[in-house]
Amino acid sequence: MQMSKTADLWWKTAVFYCADVQTFLDADGDGQGDLTGMAHRVDYLADLGVTCLWLMPLYPTRDVDDGYDITDFLSVDPRLGDLGDFVELVRIARSRGIRVILDFVMNHTSDHHPWFKEARKDTANPYRDYYVWRSTAPPDTSALVVFPDQEDSIWEKDDRTDQWYLHNFYKTQPDLNTANPKVRDEIVKVMGLWLGLGVSGFRIDAVPFLFAQDTLPKKDQKFEWDPHLALRHVKAFCGRRGSEVVLLGEVNVARAEQAAFFGGADGDELTMQFDFIAMQATWLSLARGDAGPLVEALRGRPEADEESQWVNFLRNHDELTLDKLTDEERQEVFDAFGPDPDMQLYGRGLRRRLPTMLDGDPRRIRLAYSLMFSLPGSPVLFYGEEIGMGENLDVPGRYAVRTPMQWSAAQNGGFSKAAKRRLPRPLTEGAYGPDHVNVASQRNDPDSLWTFIAQLIRRYRQSPELGWGPFHPLEQPFDAVLAHVAKVDSWATIAVHNLGPDACRVPLSLASVAGDDLPPIAHLTDLLDDYRLEPVTDGSATPSIEVDLEGYGCRWLQVIREGDERIA
Repeated sequence: MQMSKTADLWWKTAVFYCADVQTFLDADGDGQGDLTGMAHRVDYLADLGVTCLWLMPLYPTRDVDDGYDITDFLSVDPRLGDLGDFVELVRIARSRGIRVILDFVMNHTSDHHPWFKEARKDTANPYRDYYVWRSTAPPDTSALVVFPDQEDSIWEKDDRTDQWYLHNFYKTQPDLNTANPKVRDEIVKVMGLWLGLGVSGFRIDAVPFLFAQDTLPKKDQKFEWDPHLALRHVKAFCGRRGSEVVLLGEVNVARAEQAAFFGGADGDELTMQFDFIAMQATWLSLARGDAGPLVEALRGRPEADEESQWVNFLRNHDELTLDKLTDEERQEVFDAFGPDPDMQLYGRGLRRRLPTMLDGDPRRIRLAYSLMFSLPGSPVLFYGEEIGMGENLDVPGRYAVRTPMQWSAAQNGGFSKAAKRRLPRPLTEGAYGPDHVNVASQRNDPDSLWTFIAQLIRRYRQSPELGWGPFHPLEQPFDAVLAHVAKVDSWATIAVHNLGPDACRVPLSLASVAGDDLPPIAHLTDLLDDYRLEPVTDGSATPSIEVDLEGYGCRWLQVIREGDERIA
Protein backbone atom coordinates (compact mmCIF):
# COMPACT_ATOMS: atom_id res chain seq x y z
CA MET A 1 0.00 0.00 0.00
CA GLN A 2 1.32 3.46 -0.90
CA MET A 3 1.91 5.19 2.42
CA SER A 4 2.19 8.57 0.69
CA LYS A 5 -1.42 8.21 -0.31
CA THR A 6 -2.52 7.54 3.27
CA ALA A 7 -0.65 10.65 4.39
CA ASP A 8 -2.20 12.86 1.71
CA LEU A 9 -5.71 11.68 2.55
CA TRP A 10 -5.13 11.84 6.30
CA TRP A 11 -8.81 11.59 7.16
CA LYS A 12 -9.06 8.05 5.77
CA THR A 13 -7.22 6.68 8.83
CA ALA A 14 -7.86 9.47 11.34
CA VAL A 15 -9.16 8.96 14.88
CA PHE A 16 -11.54 11.78 15.76
CA TYR A 17 -12.30 12.96 19.30
CA CYS A 18 -15.31 15.20 19.91
CA ALA A 19 -15.06 17.55 22.88
CA ASP A 20 -17.04 20.47 24.26
CA VAL A 21 -14.62 23.14 25.47
CA GLN A 22 -17.14 24.28 28.07
CA THR A 23 -17.23 20.89 29.82
CA PHE A 24 -13.66 19.62 29.26
CA LEU A 25 -11.35 21.45 31.70
CA ASP A 26 -11.61 24.75 33.57
CA ALA A 27 -8.15 26.32 33.77
CA ASP A 28 -9.02 29.67 35.39
CA GLY A 29 -11.38 28.46 38.10
CA ASP A 30 -14.53 30.27 36.99
CA GLY A 31 -16.51 27.04 36.63
CA GLN A 32 -16.50 27.01 32.81
CA GLY A 33 -14.21 24.90 30.68
CA ASP A 34 -12.00 27.03 28.46
CA LEU A 35 -9.56 26.93 25.57
CA THR A 36 -6.57 27.13 27.93
CA GLY A 37 -7.86 24.05 29.74
CA MET A 38 -8.25 22.26 26.41
CA ALA A 39 -4.66 23.18 25.53
CA HIS A 40 -3.53 21.71 28.86
CA ARG A 41 -5.01 18.38 27.82
CA VAL A 42 -3.52 18.11 24.33
CA ASP A 43 -0.79 15.81 25.64
CA TYR A 44 -3.49 13.59 27.13
CA LEU A 45 -5.18 13.31 23.73
CA ALA A 46 -1.85 12.58 22.05
CA ASP A 47 -1.15 9.86 24.60
CA LEU A 48 -4.55 8.31 23.89
CA GLY A 49 -3.71 8.31 20.18
CA VAL A 50 -6.20 10.88 18.89
CA THR A 51 -5.21 12.43 15.55
CA CYS A 52 -8.02 14.95 15.05
CA LEU A 53 -9.82 17.03 17.70
CA TRP A 54 -13.38 18.04 16.79
CA LEU A 55 -14.50 21.00 18.89
CA MET A 56 -18.18 21.62 19.48
CA PRO A 57 -19.30 25.26 18.92
CA LEU A 58 -17.10 27.79 20.67
CA TYR A 59 -18.58 30.96 19.16
CA PRO A 60 -20.41 33.72 21.06
CA THR A 61 -23.90 32.47 21.80
CA ARG A 62 -27.09 33.09 23.75
CA ASP A 63 -26.62 29.51 25.00
CA VAL A 64 -30.17 28.49 24.21
CA ASP A 65 -28.94 25.37 22.39
CA ASP A 66 -25.54 24.65 23.96
CA GLY A 67 -23.69 26.94 21.58
CA TYR A 68 -25.49 26.03 18.36
CA ASP A 69 -27.38 29.35 18.49
CA ILE A 70 -24.52 31.53 17.27
CA THR A 71 -24.47 35.33 17.53
CA ASP A 72 -21.05 35.85 15.91
CA PHE A 73 -19.27 33.35 13.63
CA LEU A 74 -16.03 35.34 13.66
CA SER A 75 -15.10 35.18 17.32
CA VAL A 76 -14.85 33.03 20.46
CA ASP A 77 -17.32 33.10 23.33
CA PRO A 78 -15.58 35.18 26.04
CA ARG A 79 -16.40 32.53 28.66
CA LEU A 80 -14.05 30.18 26.78
CA GLY A 81 -11.25 32.60 25.94
CA ASP A 82 -10.36 34.59 22.85
CA LEU A 83 -8.93 34.12 19.37
CA GLY A 84 -5.40 34.21 20.75
CA ASP A 85 -6.20 31.28 23.05
CA PHE A 86 -7.66 29.41 20.10
CA VAL A 87 -4.56 29.94 17.95
CA GLU A 88 -2.40 28.70 20.82
CA LEU A 89 -4.52 25.56 21.16
CA VAL A 90 -4.23 24.82 17.44
CA ARG A 91 -0.48 25.39 17.51
CA ILE A 92 0.02 23.06 20.47
CA ALA A 93 -2.21 20.40 18.95
CA ARG A 94 -0.29 20.55 15.66
CA SER A 95 2.98 20.13 17.51
CA ARG A 96 1.61 16.86 18.94
CA GLY A 97 0.39 15.59 15.57
CA ILE A 98 -3.26 16.45 16.19
CA ARG A 99 -5.36 18.40 13.71
CA VAL A 100 -8.34 20.49 14.82
CA ILE A 101 -11.72 20.79 13.12
CA LEU A 102 -14.57 23.05 14.20
CA ASP A 103 -18.28 22.52 14.45
CA PHE A 104 -19.79 24.83 11.84
CA VAL A 105 -23.46 25.73 11.60
CA MET A 106 -24.44 26.65 8.03
CA ASN A 107 -28.12 26.06 8.65
CA HIS A 108 -29.07 28.82 11.09
CA THR A 109 -28.01 31.64 13.40
CA SER A 110 -29.29 32.90 16.73
CA ASP A 111 -32.20 35.33 16.52
CA HIS A 112 -29.80 37.75 18.24
CA HIS A 113 -27.27 37.59 15.39
CA PRO A 114 -26.80 41.05 13.79
CA TRP A 115 -27.97 39.68 10.43
CA PHE A 116 -31.33 38.62 11.84
CA LYS A 117 -31.74 41.79 13.87
CA GLU A 118 -31.41 43.70 10.62
CA ALA A 119 -33.54 41.26 8.63
CA ARG A 120 -36.59 41.63 10.84
CA LYS A 121 -36.59 45.44 10.74
CA ASP A 122 -38.22 45.70 7.33
CA THR A 123 -39.08 43.53 4.33
CA ALA A 124 -36.82 45.71 2.19
CA ASN A 125 -33.82 45.44 4.49
CA PRO A 126 -30.67 44.21 2.68
CA TYR A 127 -30.37 41.33 5.17
CA ARG A 128 -33.96 40.20 4.70
CA ASP A 129 -33.03 37.55 2.15
CA TYR A 130 -30.34 36.14 4.41
CA TYR A 131 -33.23 34.18 5.93
CA VAL A 132 -36.26 32.29 4.63
CA TRP A 133 -39.61 34.07 4.88
CA ARG A 134 -43.17 33.37 3.78
CA SER A 135 -45.94 35.90 3.44
CA THR A 136 -48.87 33.50 3.90
CA ALA A 137 -49.84 31.46 6.94
CA PRO A 138 -47.96 28.13 6.93
CA PRO A 139 -49.64 24.73 6.87
CA ASP A 140 -49.43 22.38 9.83
CA THR A 141 -45.76 21.40 10.12
CA SER A 142 -45.86 19.84 13.57
CA ALA A 143 -44.70 16.52 12.10
CA LEU A 144 -41.49 18.19 10.87
CA VAL A 145 -40.25 19.74 14.10
CA VAL A 146 -36.96 18.44 15.49
CA PHE A 147 -37.80 19.19 19.13
CA PRO A 148 -41.47 18.23 19.58
CA ASP A 149 -41.39 19.00 23.30
CA GLN A 150 -40.41 22.61 22.55
CA GLU A 151 -41.92 23.55 19.19
CA ASP A 152 -45.12 22.82 17.26
CA SER A 153 -44.16 24.37 13.90
CA ILE A 154 -41.07 25.08 11.81
CA TRP A 155 -42.41 28.56 11.09
CA GLU A 156 -42.64 31.51 13.51
CA LYS A 157 -44.58 34.69 12.89
CA ASP A 158 -42.65 37.92 13.23
CA ASP A 159 -45.20 40.54 14.21
CA ARG A 160 -42.96 43.41 13.11
CA THR A 161 -43.41 42.59 9.43
CA ASP A 162 -46.40 40.23 9.59
CA GLN A 163 -44.43 37.42 7.93
CA TRP A 164 -43.20 34.01 9.05
CA TYR A 165 -39.56 32.87 9.17
CA LEU A 166 -38.31 29.29 8.85
CA HIS A 167 -36.64 27.57 11.81
CA ASN A 168 -36.10 23.83 11.58
CA PHE A 169 -34.83 23.84 15.15
CA TYR A 170 -35.81 26.25 17.94
CA LYS A 171 -37.69 29.46 17.09
CA THR A 172 -34.64 31.29 18.41
CA GLN A 173 -32.59 29.75 15.54
CA PRO A 174 -33.86 31.19 12.24
CA ASP A 175 -32.70 29.26 9.17
CA LEU A 176 -30.22 30.88 6.82
CA ASN A 177 -31.14 31.13 3.14
CA THR A 178 -28.18 29.35 1.55
CA ALA A 179 -29.79 29.75 -1.88
CA ASN A 180 -28.80 33.42 -1.61
CA PRO A 181 -25.30 33.91 -3.11
CA LYS A 182 -24.59 36.61 -0.52
CA VAL A 183 -25.17 34.11 2.28
CA ARG A 184 -22.86 31.59 0.64
CA ASP A 185 -20.19 34.29 0.38
CA GLU A 186 -20.63 35.10 4.07
CA ILE A 187 -20.25 31.40 4.91
CA VAL A 188 -16.95 31.00 3.08
CA LYS A 189 -15.67 34.27 4.55
CA VAL A 190 -16.22 32.81 8.00
CA MET A 191 -14.56 29.55 7.00
CA GLY A 192 -11.65 31.49 5.55
CA LEU A 193 -10.99 33.12 8.91
CA TRP A 194 -10.85 29.82 10.80
CA LEU A 195 -8.79 28.11 8.09
CA GLY A 196 -6.38 31.02 8.36
CA LEU A 197 -6.15 30.33 12.08
CA GLY A 198 -5.06 26.77 11.40
CA VAL A 199 -8.08 24.47 11.47
CA SER A 200 -8.10 21.47 9.14
CA GLY A 201 -11.79 21.48 8.35
CA PHE A 202 -15.29 21.58 9.69
CA ARG A 203 -17.99 19.29 10.99
CA ILE A 204 -21.06 20.65 9.18
CA ASP A 205 -24.13 20.62 11.40
CA ALA A 206 -27.59 19.52 10.24
CA VAL A 207 -26.70 19.21 6.56
CA PRO A 208 -30.07 17.93 5.22
CA PHE A 209 -31.86 20.91 6.77
CA LEU A 210 -29.98 23.25 4.45
CA PHE A 211 -32.38 22.13 1.76
CA ALA A 212 -35.74 21.87 3.51
CA GLN A 213 -37.82 24.16 1.28
CA ASP A 214 -40.85 22.01 0.48
CA THR A 215 -43.24 24.06 2.61
CA LEU A 216 -42.29 27.42 1.06
CA PRO A 217 -44.75 28.83 -1.52
CA LYS A 218 -43.26 29.17 -5.00
CA LYS A 219 -44.03 32.87 -5.10
CA ASP A 220 -41.86 33.40 -2.03
CA GLN A 221 -38.83 31.62 -3.50
CA LYS A 222 -36.64 34.49 -4.67
CA PHE A 223 -33.65 32.40 -5.75
CA GLU A 224 -33.26 29.47 -8.11
CA TRP A 225 -32.89 26.56 -5.71
CA ASP A 226 -30.17 23.97 -6.21
CA PRO A 227 -30.18 21.99 -2.97
CA HIS A 228 -26.50 21.01 -3.22
CA LEU A 229 -25.11 24.30 -4.49
CA ALA A 230 -24.11 25.52 -1.02
CA LEU A 231 -22.01 22.41 -0.33
CA ARG A 232 -20.29 22.58 -3.71
CA HIS A 233 -19.55 26.25 -3.14
CA VAL A 234 -17.99 25.52 0.25
CA LYS A 235 -16.04 22.49 -0.98
CA ALA A 236 -14.54 24.47 -3.86
CA PHE A 237 -13.52 27.28 -1.53
CA CYS A 238 -11.93 24.93 1.01
CA GLY A 239 -10.10 23.12 -1.78
CA ARG A 240 -8.54 26.41 -2.86
CA ARG A 241 -7.42 27.09 0.69
CA GLY A 242 -5.76 23.71 1.21
CA SER A 243 -5.83 20.14 -0.03
CA GLU A 244 -6.00 18.75 3.51
CA VAL A 245 -9.27 20.47 4.46
CA VAL A 246 -12.14 18.12 5.31
CA LEU A 247 -15.88 18.67 5.44
CA LEU A 248 -17.49 16.16 7.79
CA GLY A 249 -21.25 16.17 7.44
CA GLU A 250 -24.02 15.33 9.88
CA VAL A 251 -26.25 13.62 7.31
CA ASN A 252 -28.92 11.41 8.81
CA VAL A 253 -30.86 10.41 5.70
CA ALA A 254 -31.90 7.21 3.94
CA ARG A 255 -29.25 5.21 2.07
CA ALA A 256 -30.72 6.22 -1.30
CA GLU A 257 -29.96 9.89 -0.58
CA GLN A 258 -26.51 9.59 0.95
CA ALA A 259 -24.33 9.30 -2.15
CA ALA A 260 -25.48 12.70 -3.40
CA PHE A 261 -23.98 14.42 -0.37
CA PHE A 262 -20.50 13.21 -1.31
CA GLY A 263 -21.09 14.89 -4.64
CA GLY A 264 -21.43 11.72 -6.71
CA ALA A 265 -18.61 10.80 -9.08
CA ASP A 266 -17.11 14.28 -8.80
CA GLY A 267 -16.76 14.11 -5.02
CA ASP A 268 -17.33 17.86 -4.90
CA GLU A 269 -19.42 18.14 -1.73
CA LEU A 270 -18.77 16.51 1.66
CA THR A 271 -15.49 14.71 2.31
CA MET A 272 -16.93 12.55 5.09
CA GLN A 273 -20.32 11.48 6.43
CA PHE A 274 -21.36 9.98 9.73
CA ASP A 275 -22.94 6.58 9.13
CA PHE A 276 -26.10 6.98 11.20
CA ILE A 277 -27.68 3.91 9.64
CA ALA A 278 -24.82 1.58 10.58
CA MET A 279 -24.76 3.10 14.08
CA GLN A 280 -28.44 2.35 14.61
CA ALA A 281 -28.08 -1.12 13.12
CA THR A 282 -25.18 -1.76 15.53
CA TRP A 283 -27.45 -1.16 18.50
CA LEU A 284 -30.15 -3.38 17.02
CA SER A 285 -27.57 -6.14 16.49
CA LEU A 286 -26.30 -5.74 20.05
CA ALA A 287 -29.87 -5.89 21.39
CA ARG A 288 -30.62 -9.09 19.45
CA GLY A 289 -27.20 -10.72 19.74
CA ASP A 290 -27.45 -11.08 15.97
CA ALA A 291 -24.98 -9.53 13.51
CA GLY A 292 -27.52 -9.58 10.67
CA PRO A 293 -28.86 -5.99 10.92
CA LEU A 294 -25.36 -4.52 10.95
CA VAL A 295 -24.20 -6.64 8.01
CA GLU A 296 -27.25 -5.53 6.02
CA ALA A 297 -26.62 -1.88 6.88
CA LEU A 298 -22.97 -2.03 5.84
CA ARG A 299 -23.77 -3.85 2.61
CA GLY A 300 -26.15 -1.00 1.80
CA ARG A 301 -23.52 1.73 2.08
CA PRO A 302 -23.26 3.71 -1.17
CA GLU A 303 -19.86 3.46 -2.79
CA ALA A 304 -17.77 6.58 -2.30
CA ASP A 305 -14.85 7.85 -4.35
CA GLU A 306 -11.31 7.29 -3.11
CA GLU A 307 -11.08 10.64 -1.32
CA SER A 308 -14.38 10.29 0.54
CA GLN A 309 -14.89 8.45 3.81
CA TRP A 310 -17.53 7.08 6.17
CA VAL A 311 -17.27 7.87 9.87
CA ASN A 312 -18.17 5.24 12.46
CA PHE A 313 -19.55 6.07 15.89
CA LEU A 314 -21.58 4.46 18.67
CA ARG A 315 -22.99 7.66 20.09
CA ASN A 316 -22.49 11.39 19.70
CA HIS A 317 -23.28 14.56 21.66
CA ASP A 318 -27.01 14.44 20.85
CA GLU A 319 -29.55 11.80 21.75
CA LEU A 320 -28.66 8.38 20.42
CA THR A 321 -31.14 8.58 17.57
CA LEU A 322 -32.92 5.44 16.36
CA ASP A 323 -35.10 7.18 13.81
CA LYS A 324 -34.10 4.97 10.86
CA LEU A 325 -35.27 1.79 12.60
CA THR A 326 -38.85 0.57 12.32
CA ASP A 327 -41.13 1.16 15.30
CA GLU A 328 -40.73 -2.49 16.29
CA GLU A 329 -36.94 -2.43 15.95
CA ARG A 330 -36.69 0.81 17.92
CA GLN A 331 -38.75 -0.73 20.71
CA GLU A 332 -36.35 -3.70 20.80
CA VAL A 333 -33.47 -1.31 21.43
CA PHE A 334 -35.47 0.64 24.00
CA ASP A 335 -36.36 -2.57 25.83
CA ALA A 336 -32.74 -3.74 25.87
CA PHE A 337 -30.91 -0.50 26.61
CA GLY A 338 -33.34 2.13 27.87
CA PRO A 339 -36.62 0.69 29.16
CA ASP A 340 -37.38 3.61 31.48
CA PRO A 341 -39.24 6.38 29.57
CA ASP A 342 -36.94 8.91 31.27
CA MET A 343 -34.02 7.31 29.40
CA GLN A 344 -35.75 7.98 26.07
CA LEU A 345 -36.12 11.22 24.13
CA TYR A 346 -38.71 12.38 21.61
CA GLY A 347 -39.78 8.77 21.09
CA ARG A 348 -36.88 8.30 18.70
CA GLY A 349 -33.72 8.00 20.75
CA LEU A 350 -31.90 7.45 24.03
CA ARG A 351 -30.18 9.96 26.28
CA ARG A 352 -27.75 7.47 27.76
CA ARG A 353 -24.07 6.69 27.35
CA LEU A 354 -22.82 3.29 26.23
CA PRO A 355 -21.54 1.81 29.53
CA THR A 356 -24.86 2.28 31.32
CA MET A 357 -26.76 0.92 28.32
CA LEU A 358 -24.63 -2.23 28.54
CA ASP A 359 -25.07 -2.49 32.33
CA GLY A 360 -21.38 -1.87 32.88
CA ASP A 361 -20.44 -5.29 31.45
CA PRO A 362 -16.76 -4.84 30.49
CA ARG A 363 -16.95 -7.65 27.92
CA ARG A 364 -19.80 -6.03 25.99
CA ILE A 365 -18.34 -2.53 26.32
CA ARG A 366 -15.02 -3.63 24.84
CA LEU A 367 -16.78 -5.66 22.17
CA ALA A 368 -18.76 -2.60 21.06
CA TYR A 369 -15.70 -0.38 20.72
CA SER A 370 -13.65 -3.11 19.05
CA LEU A 371 -16.44 -3.53 16.53
CA MET A 372 -16.63 0.20 15.84
CA PHE A 373 -12.88 0.58 15.30
CA SER A 374 -12.71 -2.45 13.02
CA LEU A 375 -15.44 -1.38 10.60
CA PRO A 376 -14.39 0.25 7.31
CA GLY A 377 -14.09 3.98 7.87
CA SER A 378 -12.76 6.44 10.43
CA PRO A 379 -13.81 6.18 14.10
CA VAL A 380 -14.95 9.03 16.33
CA LEU A 381 -15.07 9.09 20.12
CA PHE A 382 -17.22 11.43 22.19
CA TYR A 383 -15.30 12.81 25.17
CA GLY A 384 -15.37 10.51 28.18
CA GLU A 385 -16.06 7.38 26.17
CA GLU A 386 -12.47 6.29 26.64
CA ILE A 387 -13.00 5.93 30.40
CA GLY A 388 -16.61 4.70 30.35
CA MET A 389 -18.38 7.82 31.61
CA GLY A 390 -22.10 7.52 32.26
CA GLU A 391 -24.93 9.99 31.87
CA ASN A 392 -26.78 12.05 34.49
CA LEU A 393 -30.50 11.59 33.88
CA ASP A 394 -31.27 14.43 36.28
CA VAL A 395 -29.90 16.80 33.64
CA PRO A 396 -32.64 17.64 31.11
CA GLY A 397 -32.81 16.30 27.58
CA ARG A 398 -29.69 15.76 25.48
CA TYR A 399 -27.54 17.49 28.09
CA ALA A 400 -27.65 14.29 30.19
CA VAL A 401 -24.61 13.02 28.25
CA ARG A 402 -22.79 16.37 28.19
CA THR A 403 -21.64 16.43 31.81
CA PRO A 404 -18.15 17.66 32.81
CA MET A 405 -15.18 15.46 31.99
CA GLN A 406 -14.04 13.27 34.88
CA TRP A 407 -10.29 13.67 35.33
CA SER A 408 -9.87 12.43 38.89
CA ALA A 409 -11.66 11.75 42.17
CA ALA A 410 -10.85 15.28 43.32
CA GLN A 411 -13.31 18.16 43.69
CA ASN A 412 -15.71 18.30 40.74
CA GLY A 413 -13.96 15.32 39.19
CA GLY A 414 -10.85 17.45 38.59
CA PHE A 415 -12.81 19.50 36.03
CA SER A 416 -12.89 22.75 38.03
CA LYS A 417 -12.04 24.19 41.43
CA ALA A 418 -15.10 26.41 41.38
CA ALA A 419 -18.21 25.88 43.49
CA LYS A 420 -20.58 23.28 42.04
CA ARG A 421 -23.25 25.89 41.36
CA ARG A 422 -20.90 27.60 38.88
CA LEU A 423 -20.35 24.52 36.72
CA PRO A 424 -22.01 24.45 33.27
CA ARG A 425 -24.07 21.45 34.44
CA PRO A 426 -23.93 18.84 37.23
CA LEU A 427 -21.49 15.96 37.13
CA THR A 428 -22.56 12.36 36.79
CA GLU A 429 -23.07 10.74 40.19
CA GLY A 430 -23.09 7.26 41.70
CA ALA A 431 -21.31 4.26 40.21
CA TYR A 432 -20.36 6.23 37.07
CA GLY A 433 -19.34 9.40 38.88
CA PRO A 434 -15.74 10.59 39.18
CA ASP A 435 -15.15 8.73 42.45
CA HIS A 436 -15.31 5.50 40.45
CA VAL A 437 -14.72 6.50 36.81
CA ASN A 438 -11.91 8.92 36.02
CA VAL A 439 -8.80 9.35 33.91
CA ALA A 440 -6.30 9.29 36.77
CA SER A 441 -7.31 5.82 37.95
CA GLN A 442 -7.31 4.32 34.45
CA ARG A 443 -4.48 5.89 32.50
CA ASN A 444 -1.77 3.70 34.02
CA ASP A 445 -3.92 0.64 34.66
CA PRO A 446 -3.13 -2.05 32.05
CA ASP A 447 -6.57 -3.60 32.50
CA SER A 448 -8.62 -0.40 32.23
CA LEU A 449 -11.00 0.66 29.48
CA TRP A 450 -8.73 3.63 28.75
CA THR A 451 -5.84 1.27 28.04
CA PHE A 452 -8.02 -0.90 25.83
CA ILE A 453 -9.28 2.08 23.81
CA ALA A 454 -5.69 3.33 23.43
CA GLN A 455 -4.74 -0.12 22.14
CA LEU A 456 -7.61 -0.08 19.63
CA ILE A 457 -6.48 3.32 18.39
CA ARG A 458 -2.87 2.19 18.06
CA ARG A 459 -3.80 -0.98 16.20
CA TYR A 460 -6.24 0.86 13.95
CA ARG A 461 -3.52 3.34 13.03
CA GLN A 462 -1.13 0.45 12.31
CA SER A 463 -3.67 -1.14 9.96
CA PRO A 464 -4.57 1.39 7.25
CA GLU A 465 -6.59 -1.27 5.44
CA LEU A 466 -9.28 -0.76 8.12
CA GLY A 467 -9.72 2.81 6.94
CA TRP A 468 -9.25 2.15 3.25
CA GLY A 469 -10.70 -1.28 2.59
CA PRO A 470 -14.31 -1.95 1.58
CA PHE A 471 -16.66 -4.01 3.73
CA HIS A 472 -16.43 -7.71 2.89
CA PRO A 473 -18.26 -10.09 5.26
CA LEU A 474 -17.03 -13.65 5.57
CA GLU A 475 -19.40 -16.61 5.62
CA GLN A 476 -19.58 -18.58 8.86
CA PRO A 477 -22.33 -20.49 10.68
CA PHE A 478 -23.10 -18.32 13.72
CA ASP A 479 -25.82 -15.62 13.67
CA ALA A 480 -24.19 -13.86 16.62
CA VAL A 481 -20.83 -13.54 14.88
CA LEU A 482 -19.69 -10.85 12.49
CA ALA A 483 -16.55 -11.78 10.57
CA HIS A 484 -15.28 -9.41 7.91
CA VAL A 485 -12.06 -8.67 6.11
CA ALA A 486 -10.53 -5.30 5.26
CA LYS A 487 -8.08 -5.69 2.39
CA VAL A 488 -5.98 -3.28 0.35
CA ASP A 489 -3.36 -4.67 -2.03
CA SER A 490 -1.52 -7.39 -0.06
CA TRP A 491 -2.49 -6.00 3.35
CA ALA A 492 -5.46 -7.60 5.09
CA THR A 493 -6.98 -7.77 8.54
CA ILE A 494 -9.84 -10.09 9.51
CA ALA A 495 -12.04 -8.90 12.38
CA VAL A 496 -14.22 -11.42 14.19
CA HIS A 497 -16.77 -10.34 16.83
CA ASN A 498 -19.14 -12.45 18.88
CA LEU A 499 -22.27 -10.49 19.81
CA GLY A 500 -23.62 -13.36 21.89
CA PRO A 501 -22.82 -14.69 25.38
CA ASP A 502 -21.79 -18.21 24.29
CA ALA A 503 -18.25 -19.20 23.33
CA CYS A 504 -17.80 -20.58 19.83
CA ARG A 505 -15.21 -21.77 17.33
CA VAL A 506 -15.67 -19.96 14.01
CA PRO A 507 -14.49 -21.62 10.76
CA LEU A 508 -13.37 -19.13 8.12
CA SER A 509 -12.17 -19.55 4.56
CA LEU A 510 -9.19 -17.41 3.59
CA ALA A 511 -10.05 -17.46 -0.11
CA SER A 512 -10.74 -13.71 -0.12
CA VAL A 513 -7.24 -12.87 1.15
CA ALA A 514 -5.13 -15.66 -0.36
CA GLY A 515 -4.95 -14.64 -4.01
CA ASP A 516 -2.92 -16.36 -6.74
CA ASP A 517 -0.80 -13.26 -7.32
CA LEU A 518 0.05 -12.72 -3.65
CA PRO A 519 2.70 -14.38 -1.43
CA PRO A 520 1.41 -17.32 0.62
CA ILE A 521 -0.05 -16.61 4.05
CA ALA A 522 2.49 -17.48 6.74
CA HIS A 523 0.21 -16.92 9.73
CA LEU A 524 -2.40 -14.64 11.26
CA THR A 525 -1.71 -12.81 14.49
CA ASP A 526 -4.25 -11.23 16.82
CA LEU A 527 -3.50 -7.54 17.22
CA LEU A 528 -5.46 -7.41 20.48
CA ASP A 529 -4.22 -10.54 22.23
CA ASP A 530 -1.52 -13.17 22.41
CA TYR A 531 -3.16 -15.42 19.81
CA ARG A 532 -1.77 -16.76 16.56
CA LEU A 533 -3.14 -19.01 13.85
CA GLU A 534 -1.53 -20.81 10.95
CA PRO A 535 -3.76 -21.54 7.96
CA VAL A 536 -4.59 -25.11 7.07
CA THR A 537 -5.52 -26.54 3.69
CA ASP A 538 -6.75 -30.07 4.50
CA GLY A 539 -5.91 -31.09 0.96
CA SER A 540 -7.78 -28.13 -0.47
CA ALA A 541 -6.20 -25.34 -2.46
CA THR A 542 -8.04 -22.80 -0.28
CA PRO A 543 -6.55 -22.19 3.17
CA SER A 544 -8.83 -21.82 6.19
CA ILE A 545 -8.70 -21.15 9.92
CA GLU A 546 -10.81 -21.79 13.00
CA VAL A 547 -11.09 -18.85 15.39
CA ASP A 548 -11.85 -19.35 19.09
CA LEU A 549 -14.10 -16.69 20.60
CA GLU A 550 -15.38 -16.29 24.12
CA GLY A 551 -18.83 -14.89 24.77
CA TYR A 552 -18.72 -11.23 23.61
CA GLY A 553 -15.18 -11.92 22.42
CA CYS A 554 -13.34 -10.19 19.59
CA ARG A 555 -10.20 -10.68 17.52
CA TRP A 556 -8.35 -8.62 14.94
CA LEU A 557 -6.35 -11.10 12.87
CA GLN A 558 -3.71 -9.44 10.74
CA VAL A 559 -2.61 -11.49 7.76
CA ILE A 560 1.16 -11.93 7.64
CA ARG A 561 2.51 -13.24 4.35
CA GLU A 562 5.79 -14.96 3.63
CA GLY A 563 8.44 -12.29 3.29
CA ASP A 564 6.06 -9.66 4.74
CA GLU A 565 7.82 -6.62 6.19
CA ARG A 566 4.90 -5.69 8.44
CA ILE A 567 5.61 -5.93 12.15
CA ALA A 568 2.59 -7.45 13.83
